[in-house]
Amino acid sequence: MIGPIAIAAAAGVAGYTYAAMAPGSQLFGRTIVAGRDPSEFALTFDDGPNDGHTQRLLEVLAAHQVRATFFLIGKYVRQRPELVRAIHAAGHRVGNHTVTHPVLLLQSPRRVREELAGCNAALEDTLGQPVRLMRPPHGARRPGVLRAARELGLTPVLWNAMGFDWKPTTAVCIVRNLERGIARNRRRGRGSNLLLHDGGHLTIGADRSQSVEAVRIVLDRYTPASVRYVTVDAWA
Repeated sequence: MIGPIAIAAAAGVAGYTYAAMAPGSQLFGRTIVAGRDPSEFALTFDDGPNDGHTQRLLEVLAAHQVRATFFLIGKYVRQRPELVRAIHAAGHRVGNHTVTHPVLLLQSPRRVREELAGCNAALEDTLGQPVRLMRPPHGARRPGVLRAARELGLTPVLWNAMGFDWKPTTAVCIVRNLERGIARNRRRGRGSNLLLHDGGHLTIGADRSQSVEAVRIVLDRYTPASVRYVTVDAWA
């Protein structure tokens, strides 16, 4: 009996991990991932606002007349409200990425709600309007996390292509990572929700110059004339 029990337990752990961490999983509740049109792309950015790099990113997006979605950390929103207003004024969507970027899967229900409600308050105080989107840090969630989000009027958003740009890397490597995700999504008949970072969750001032350059390369390679760029709420 020990063998089958151990196997069943391992399978249960693996299943829970997939449901909680896999960006495409819908087992714990519905999230936005991407649409069914492979020609639709959404650029999404986490962990801002960030000195210098967020503004340069806005300039690249403006030059290509592309709108994106920014998931912002509440403590940085309080420190850099002018950058948040610049993102919004440029026509981009703004979403909740919690106050301090914890792994919500591991937090108490009270802490989960505090993190989400606190970031909502920071964004709404800055922009003067409700926030409707959220992305859980690291994509980590459980049913209670998604339930708390919806009770606060937030729609959870994940991704299906990642630049892996939170660690030191180059623009070429970031683009290569994204293109692997894009190719996979096209084979599956899906749009591409591209995850990048304009900031870092540990501190304001993270170097995201390579991420900004990667966005420029992507927009030159996949031009708005060849694909349609949307904000993630288009897939809601």
